[in-house]
Amino acid sequence: MAAPYDREDGMAPAPPQHAQDAYDPNYVPDSVKTFVVHLYRHIRDKNVYEIHQMYEGGFQRLSDRLFRDAPWPSAEAVAPYCDGDHVFLLLYRELWYRHAHARLSPLTAAHRAESWTNYCDLFSVVLHGVVNMQLPNQWLWDMVDEFVYQFQSFCQYRAKLKNKTEDELQQLKQFDKAWNVYGVLNYLQALVEKSMITQILEREKEGLEQFTATDGYDYEGGSNVLKVLGYYSMIGLLRIHCLLGDYHTGLKCLAPIDLNQQGVYTIVIGSHISTIYHYGFANLMLRRYVDATREFNKILLYILKYKQYHQKSPQYDQILKKNEQMYALLAICLSLCPQNKLIDENVSTQLKEKYNDKMTKMQRYDDEAYAAYDELFSYACPKFITPSPPVLDQPLTNYNQDAYRLQLKLFLYEVKQQQLLSGIRSYLKLYSTITIGKLAQYMEVDEATLRSILMTYKHKMHAVDSDGKIVSSADFDFYIVEDVIHVVESKPTKSHGDYFLRQILKFEEMIGELEKVQLD
Repeated sequence: MAAPYDREDGMAPAPPQHAQDAYDPNYVPDSVKTFVVHLYRHIRDKNVYEIHQMYEGGFQRLSDRLFRDAPWPSAEAVAPYCDGDHVFLLLYRELWYRHAHARLSPLTAAHRAESWTNYCDLFSVVLHGVVNMQLPNQWLWDMVDEFVYQFQSFCQYRAKLKNKTEDELQQLKQFDKAWNVYGVLNYLQALVEKSMITQILEREKEGLEQFTATDGYDYEGGSNVLKVLGYYSMIGLLRIHCLLGDYHTGLKCLAPIDLNQQGVYTIVIGSHISTIYHYGFANLMLRRYVDATREFNKILLYILKYKQYHQKSPQYDQILKKNEQMYALLAICLSLCPQNKLIDENVSTQLKEKYNDKMTKMQRYDDEAYAAYDELFSYACPKFITPSPPVLDQPLTNYNQDAYRLQLKLFLYEVKQQQLLSGIRSYLKLYSTITIGKLAQYMEVDEATLRSILMTYKHKMHAVDSDGKIVSSADFDFYIVEDVIHVVESKPTKSHGDYFLRQILKFEEMIGELEKVQLD
């Protein structure tokens, strides 16, 4: 997989226009020299702890202090402070472009194409070279996460044609191979396959591997880079397929990771949240409401307990945003398929505070309910993309919202089909047996229409799971004998494990507090 675009002049990329006046790419402040020298040394020494401290702390502090609205020095300028090491400079450029995407605007197609080229070069070294490094899981996750984000951002940028200048349109034509959807998917799939992470996780189930136990690190002098990038690439593939609206394929890509167990994906909170957000959203769109509700509940409870420990993290704002979006998605799941027995009391309290009024509306089947579903979906859904490049010869229009409108249309069509179901559910919950004629009278429909509604309920409350089996999402079932509906309500199984886990956590907190007490 060769990079589709390479700079021939070997020069540093030009910064966005507003930063060019004060920016000298060849000027390297002393603090940056020190940062590069130490980071390079720690990477050579495989000192993961120090690398993490510099990556998570030092880089952010220098960015805030010296480069709040300007690019970092060019890779060519810092090359003398890392012996011109090729792989280190690829990693430095990855940070350079990530900083540019986060802090600087507007970014041109050229900047985006240069970042794509650097990712191609970096991943090619990992796939085809010998990489003898240990990098923190946080950095490796951010690498995959940023790769997918920049692809998504480029697709959105490319689709907004209406106010593009002639120069911008020319750049889009020049760099038409950058961020090609097949190239993006191929790199992530290649990382999964070359790392053999699927086989590693299978062997781990048999006790033959220690991937999760070691957090993906190699304590025998090897490298964790390919294995962990391959692991996180499965999550990246899930995210991309969700952005494309291909939910079955996305969940299939994630299948080797057991979400019922602690894994490497839970070590980095950004990875943990992104995994469950996209997993839950995909299941919601596939009508697997129970799976979506269960996972949303678990991650929201986790964030509720531990978000205060991440207040100083650069990802804190993103954590809070995804937290709010997942509450909205949970409100949708519970409105379409009530599963209150799966919801923790603390999560339920938060959900009622945020969306009680909207959930009450969504139980009805009128225009207000429809509008509430529309609002919550639009707020909480991913930023869908159209992966194909635009036709630049036609009249220029913006089509960056087309993919979103299509997914919203499909979702609201599903809601429309289910609007009568909330009414029938509330009636059936009141009876153990009721005649079809009597229920039809209550619902003010004829018996033939009621039978159709009952069949729709049966269909909509069942879905095909990941193993191809048809499973029920409803909290009760019914069958009909001689025009009499018999309702069978499922009894929730008591989960004693959760109770004991909560008590253990309380005792651990108490012990931690007692240990802090100084005895005279």
